Amino acid sequence: MSGFVFNEKPIQIERGDGAYVYDDSGTEYLDMGASYACVPLGHKHPAVHSAVSEQLEKITYVQASYPNAERTALYDLLAKTAPDPIDKTWLCNSGTEANEAALKFARSATGNSKIVATMQGFHGRTMGALATTWKNKYKKPYEPLIGDVEFVPYDDSEALEEAVDEDTAAFIVEPVQGEGGINPTSDGYLEDAREITEDAGAALIFDEVQTGMGRTGALWNSQRAAVAPDMITAAKGLGNGLPIGATLCRDWIAEDYGSHASTFSGGPVISAAAGATVSTIIEDSVPGNAAVIGDYLLTELEAAIGDDVRDIRGEGLMIGVEVGRGANAALKKLALNHQVLALPAGRTVIRLLPPLTIDKDHADAVVDAMAEVVE
Repeated sequence: MSGFVFNEKPIQIERGDGAYVYDDSGTEYLDMGASYACVPLGHKHPAVHSAVSEQLEKITYVQASYPNAERTALYDLLAKTAPDPIDKTWLCNSGTEANEAALKFARSATGNSKIVATMQGFHGRTMGALATTWKNKYKKPYEPLIGDVEFVPYDDSEALEEAVDEDTAAFIVEPVQGEGGINPTSDGYLEDAREITEDAGAALIFDEVQTGMGRTGALWNSQRAAVAPDMITAAKGLGNGLPIGATLCRDWIAEDYGSHASTFSGGPVISAAAGATVSTIIEDSVPGNAAVIGDYLLTELEAAIGDDVRDIRGEGLMIGVEVGRGANAALKKLALNHQVLALPAGRTVIRLLPPLTIDKDHADAVVDAMAEVVE
């Protein structure tokens, strides 16, 4: 094969519709991974499809130094939906770029270099974001990375308070860890993080690349936690399958962000897709559905397989089932024997990140499949 970057799975996906994808033989699969949470509205959503098609008839791309109606509308929409007082947005192409920008902005705005991140955290694969990612398997081949990064245990306020000092530029954290195993924070941790960073004059960055766009039951998990950070990073579901990232900032960050830039920052077609995605998520109360169906799915999974697995945890439709070292084998059985596509989170957890539009029938199908696989 000419490709070499990815270890491809033995299922060739040809098309999608709603919560389902179809392979080249026409077999239907329930997509409980949403391609790593990238299609919160499901595949081929008419609002996004229409917005992209209409924009393609006008202009495909214009650089960000020229105002464009679609980009400006997206700026306004993200400012309106972000928790106060965040109202500035920088657009890019992916989650790792959004985190890379946030780290650079924090260093520029504070004049400090130290970054604090969490064990088991994942923030991307570019050199800066990778330095704040925990697992050595992602980092080792590319070292040395940027320096002055300190890791602390996740969900440990005392350790965080010891690490954040007057030399700290930022603390970056996932409100619910994704790659690390679907780990929610305990009550009070994010509030503590806000107080600790504020006292030190450091920026608080919430990496909401996975938790954003309604996945945990609110448009932003920071709203669910009632904590306003200095920056929120977003991507994955923001364009419902099209590549876009965003770094949302408070004024004090935006006023001294440095000279960061990107050629493809907020292209018109991508901005149209993101605008349609965010608008539809809000208008159709998609976060509310994620909360309701997420609670239902957690309850049904616990009843069906709770005694047979190590743990079941999550928020909204971001759910992890810890099955032990057999996670990859279980994922293969789910796909090939039950036509349910899910994701790993490390080597021991099955990760469920479905479209946020699924209903109880979809949830029941997953529970039935999981019960057979676990047996």
